[in-house]
Amino acid sequence: MANLRRVWRKLARGQRGITGLETAIILIAFVIVASVFAFVTLSTGLFSAERSKETIFSGLAKAQSNLELHGSVVLTGVVLTGSDATDGSLTFQLALAAGGSPISLDPAATNSRVVMNFTDANSRVEDVTYTATDIVGDGDTMLEPGELFTITIDLGGNSLVLSPNERFTIEVVAPQGGSMLIARTMPPAIDAVVDLH
Repeated sequence: MANLRRVWRKLARGQRGITGLETAIILIAFVIVASVFAFVTLSTGLFSAERSKETIFSGLAKAQSNLELHGSVVLTGVVLTGSDATDGSLTFQLALAAGGSPISLDPAATNSRVVMNFTDANSRVEDVTYTATDIVGDGDTMLEPGELFTITIDLGGNSLVLSPNERFTIEVVAPQGGSMLIARTMPPAIDAVVDLH
């Protein structure tokens, strides 16, 4: 009987060893599954955070290249045909918005330049010719922070006609960032020099 008890105890001890081994294997499996799940969750979170960062930097890049209008739009050298201005020039000043990146104002450039479109009640003229002259700058045609350029659009050279009480828009499209709209209304009587506030 004592031998039987000893054998029984050995068997019971062996079962505890096997049970402990099975428990350890199951515990290791749970740890591995949990670590894989944690890795996938962290990878997804990091990917989302990286995409958010790219979106933010893209938005900042667009905001930093915007232009600002300084002063008013002035119509000078007007030649009247009837009551319409068929010759003369529209002049206004441009500068970079705060924190803006440099922008080329060279009208002869073939890419990465500012494009100006003219729209009125009767027509839309895309890519009107203009000249850019620096008032405050370093002598090149690159608009940089702290610089101020005068833009001149020749009415006759672009076949533009402005009538009394006519509303027109100049759309200034930068190579990056949003476009700037300059909307003005002509006065009832057109003088040789008209300040379009």
